[in-house]
Amino acid sequence: MKRAIHFMVFGTISLAVLVGIAPSAQARPCSMQGVAGNYGFTLTGVVILPTSPVPLAAVGRAKLDETGNASGTESRSVGGGFADETFTGTYTVNPDCTGTATLAFYESGQLVRTSILSIVFDNDEREIRMVQKSLQLPNGAFLPVVITVEARRVFTED
Repeated sequence: MKRAIHFMVFGTISLAVLVGIAPSAQARPCSMQGVAGNYGFTLTGVVILPTSPVPLAAVGRAKLDETGNASGTESRSVGGGFADETFTGTYTVNPDCTGTATLAFYESGQLVRTSILSIVFDNDEREIRMVQKSLQLPNGAFLPVVITVEARRVFTED
């Protein structure tokens, strides 16, 4: 009898989760105001050149404002070549916490690439996950890439 009651309780809880009676993991929609703040990030991946894939990595800081502007700094290594860069651009955020960022990267004031990223905000808008969709050089050429980025708020009160 106890066993039947346990199965019935477990089955009821499982059914409630499946039909949406249980509270969802995302308690509120994401917004520009909610994601605005200062973030630290790491980036890893490869750029695929005609000769071979080249590994890359970076760390940096980014500031997202409430009107959809992004800016920051990045220290990166591509195939062992190091550079400090700045970036500016725009981002969007949807109520389901997905979005897109378009960023222009500069070395010593010269444009070196434009990147478009798909983004997901998580952990109550305190973290960002990104994957790069495209990398365009100043001459208009596109390079294939496999790049992911993880970012966290620098300050919890942000």
